[in-house]
Amino acid sequence: MTVHATADPPLRRRAKAAPGIDAGTRAALLCGTHHDPHAVLGAHQAPRGTLVRCLLPYALEVAVLVGDTAWELRDTGDGLFEGVLPEVTVQGYRLQVTTADGVTEVDDPYRFLPALGELDLHLIGEGRHEELWTALGSHVMTHQGAQGTRFTVWAPNARGVRVVGGFNGWDGASTPMRSLGSTGIWELFLPGVGEGELYKYEIFAPDGSRREHADPMARRTETPPATASIVDVSHYEWRDTAWLEQRSARPVHESPFSVYEVHLPSWRPGLTYRQLAEQLPAYVSELGFTHVEFLPVAEHPFGGSWGYQVTGFYAPTARLGTPDDFKHLIDALHQAGIGVLMDWVPAHFPRDDWALAEFDGRPLYEHEDPARAAHPDWGTLEFDYGRTEVRNFLVANALYWCEEFHIDGLRVDAVASMLYLDYSREDGQWTPNRHGGRENLDAVAFLQEMNATLYRRVPGVVTIAEESTAWDGVTRATHHTGPTGFGGLGFGLKWNMGWMHDSLDYMSHEPVHRRYHHNEMTFSMVYAYSENYVLPISHDEVVHGKRSLVSKMPGDWWQQRANLRAYLAFMWAHPGKQLLFMGQEFAQGAEWSEVEGLQWHVTEDDWPAREDHLGVRRLVADLNRHYVTHPALWERDTDPAGFRWLLADEADDNVLAFLRHAADGTPLLAVCNFSPVVREGVGLGVPRTASGAWREIINTDVTGYGGSGVANGASLPQEPVARHDLPVSLTVCLPPLATLWLAPED
Repeated sequence: MTVHATADPPLRRRAKAAPGIDAGTRAALLCGTHHDPHAVLGAHQAPRGTLVRCLLPYALEVAVLVGDTAWELRDTGDGLFEGVLPEVTVQGYRLQVTTADGVTEVDDPYRFLPALGELDLHLIGEGRHEELWTALGSHVMTHQGAQGTRFTVWAPNARGVRVVGGFNGWDGASTPMRSLGSTGIWELFLPGVGEGELYKYEIFAPDGSRREHADPMARRTETPPATASIVDVSHYEWRDTAWLEQRSARPVHESPFSVYEVHLPSWRPGLTYRQLAEQLPAYVSELGFTHVEFLPVAEHPFGGSWGYQVTGFYAPTARLGTPDDFKHLIDALHQAGIGVLMDWVPAHFPRDDWALAEFDGRPLYEHEDPARAAHPDWGTLEFDYGRTEVRNFLVANALYWCEEFHIDGLRVDAVASMLYLDYSREDGQWTPNRHGGRENLDAVAFLQEMNATLYRRVPGVVTIAEESTAWDGVTRATHHTGPTGFGGLGFGLKWNMGWMHDSLDYMSHEPVHRRYHHNEMTFSMVYAYSENYVLPISHDEVVHGKRSLVSKMPGDWWQQRANLRAYLAFMWAHPGKQLLFMGQEFAQGAEWSEVEGLQWHVTEDDWPAREDHLGVRRLVADLNRHYVTHPALWERDTDPAGFRWLLADEADDNVLAFLRHAADGTPLLAVCNFSPVVREGVGLGVPRTASGAWREIINTDVTGYGGSGVANGASLPQEPVARHDLPVSLTVCLPPLATLWLAPED
């Protein structure tokens, strides 16, 4: 605790003896289980004076400073000092404490009224405190004229709670917290404690055990493996007003949305948030992505979890810097015109005994039913979405990242594991809901509340579901009821896991065998408009033996790169938004490793095959450039009228062709040849255009990308031959293992 040296010695007088406290009260106070220590400690009216009592186990002497007089308190043992002052005003008194280290003056924490307001307590009790982070946790403030920090924590089952930290030598004997009625909230204002102090909560469980826990609402933490929370004050001044004002101008599903997925610690290992701010925005801008998506940045003890096992839901990981440093990175991306998405993990949390698990000695954040609490796949615990305060904790957390850190969207991890009671469970391992079904009704209600609240409060935000089943209405509005009887979940977008699995399976086959898997490239259009989709080639596809994206492709090195280029151009042209994990943009050959980072050396001057990798990177940049400037590729992603098959059944030739249309009808033609042979004279019907000619805007076989250079020339004239129920047509040459984009010259 911060202390102040004494000035000139005051007049010393001895306080009168105070009536003692009963043995039970004394024992509860000393062992940390008194629910209202302020009722015993501090200043209280007494017959013919004011009783002052304090608990300072390491003090040798204690005096109450009132004006120019020091009233000496009596040592009653066990660190308790007390005495009755005569009829004097003691408001704003201080304590003069003598220890083995000398004499100091401090404010008495137990002279203060609660620093948490009644409205806060009411909203918390209702589960509707949308700014929960402003009420719970540690907050530096001025309270009743004193500077200090308010500590508040939810622990309804605790027998007692004490705050410990560097300010009290990590001994909570002198800092028991008070319980604020039936709310389950414990509170203590500690004068003199300020920004940067380390702390935890010492919680006394119902079974008599005690354990130190990090603050669930901590906004800053120590760098792992250290686990203490840190009192934080933000000093950051944002400069992204222009970005925030424009981001809601157009709905996301009708906007260009091309995402570069990044694991920040391993993008360039060793860089801090501020160093990333100097490099990442320029790189993403050069590639033309509209957004970046960070793998989870909330604090987590095990780096190998990539952030998916969170212990500090309100704190960006300290591995890369402070919360203000993280804000600086987001601000830099916004000023470069790049949106920022973040993976958010409300599906589960790890069992670390210093974090959320059995936080107050009993299941609190996790479900009280052990079968419901244990996540069957990851050895973690599932949240109890039916508990009011837990739901509030998570909804407010989603708002916190978007409002305090200006995050533009949340990709919600593992939604399927939340939605189904029988997820990864066998018969007999789960209990049906009240309707006899397998849907987790509490999780459904939570997701609906989270989405509705976020969209109401944060203009231009987007939520994205990683949902791997066919749940109906993931991206339907929450107030619209579907055929299953549930309202929509309210997400803005959903990862298209079916498209990802099918298309990667098709591409993994040798071209000679692809004819037998042709439907894997066309089936996605059967359900393409059932949800608002993102096409994800994410980190999950390039780890755990799955190989990098280029290594999934068959053939020799040239064929692998050709397949990759053709696939990427197909992906960018397919209805839906795009997501590509870092390293795949330059055809990294090795699986991603969070320890080693990306293989940047393959793009450097002294690497023999440098041009092979840079060619793929040039293609990605060109795909993004043309994607953004051609609304046909994004404006009607959720409208069937924006897509038309030309060639969908050419399985023997491994050829696909389709048209995309912008809202004004402007077309773009995409043609894919997934065989290693050149196909001459392919006729394709197209809409009639004013200029009467089309041009090749993307050809993944050009030499600049590493291809063989088969092309269609500068201009392709429309021919007065009707094909595919269209009035005119083009005759094109299809390069080997390549995708073409063609657009009208006008």
